[in-house]
Amino acid sequence: MITLRTERLILRNWEERDRELFHRINSDETVMEFFPFRRDRATSDAKMDEFRETFARQDFGWAATEIAATGECIGFVGLSYTEDTPFMPAGSVEIGWRLAPEFWGHGYVSEAARAWLDYGFEVLGLKEIVSFAVTANQRSTAVMERIGMTAEPAHDFDHPGVPESHPHLKRHSFYRITAEEWARKKAVS
Repeated sequence: MITLRTERLILRNWEERDRELFHRINSDETVMEFFPFRRDRATSDAKMDEFRETFARQDFGWAATEIAATGECIGFVGLSYTEDTPFMPAGSVEIGWRLAPEFWGHGYVSEAARAWLDYGFEVLGLKEIVSFAVTANQRSTAVMERIGMTAEPAHDFDHPGVPESHPHLKRHSFYRITAEEWARKKAVS
């Protein structure tokens, strides 16, 4: 099973010790500001089990992200098939993240996301990786730009998984990076 390491982080599959943190980030009002739902402990545990099984099966997914120096799990960063967005081509892979708020602003997401872009393009042989977030979620779109992704406003969309009861969360900004763009960005950095 794959484990990725960066200068400060370990990106790995989920472990039993991660359950409390996973539930906390999936029920926290600040973390989930741009999501129309919060997870209780039972649904959080079930979702973590699903993430763990997916990661084990395909060697990527929403990976537990741990600070290497302390062993503390801080959230997740990873790659996933875009199964909940049926209008995207089959096999599309997105990059995404969710951290506990006390770990925001330290560059952890960008660091982990760059490792996943390397893995996606160099190991998995992906041609492109996409990302999207509620248009008002400037924290996430700023990360997308920091890691070299490009906004494509012509592809912005209303997310089909967002209920009509949350119209302010429907509109999503779409970003993309190709393998060629990633290789060029790495060559100059």
